[in-house]
Amino acid sequence: MKRNGYYGIGMFMPKTETNYWTLFRTAHILGADLLFLIGARFKRHSADTSKAYRHIPVYSYTDFQDFNSHRPYNCKLVGIELTEEAIEISNYEHPRRALYLLGAEDNGLSRECLDNCQEIIRLHGEMSMNVSVAGSIVLYDRYCKVDKKIYI
Repeated sequence: MKRNGYYGIGMFMPKTETNYWTLFRTAHILGADLLFLIGARFKRHSADTSKAYRHIPVYSYTDFQDFNSHRPYNCKLVGIELTEEAIEISNYEHPRRALYLLGAEDNGLSRECLDNCQEIIRLHGEMSMNVSVAGSIVLYDRYCKVDKKIYI
């Protein structure tokens, strides 16, 4: 049996390596198909105890334009950000093919990133949370709503 669709998760201009490696470990556990970084160098870190980079491709892009020009065809870019236009995750239906994008811990997603997202989702609350925790919650929500189903 084959899963219908794929997804990846990444960060834009991450501030700390620990956060993206912690997120990548969760992504590995929950079945992500790819990982990516925009504006950060790939470097192994002790926070990735599962060594996700050995099991899932990790892509690194110099800036958002580089990333956006290499995005898979017909794959939605889903921003995760506290904005007025964002859809509350509890009401969100995940697309079959998606790349989830988180912003930097201190600045969030840039206007360029948000303008290029096909959808923007938010987690409940009025304050931002740790970026790896936010990404992990989104991945778990997808797992519960989409990936537990098996498509033939």
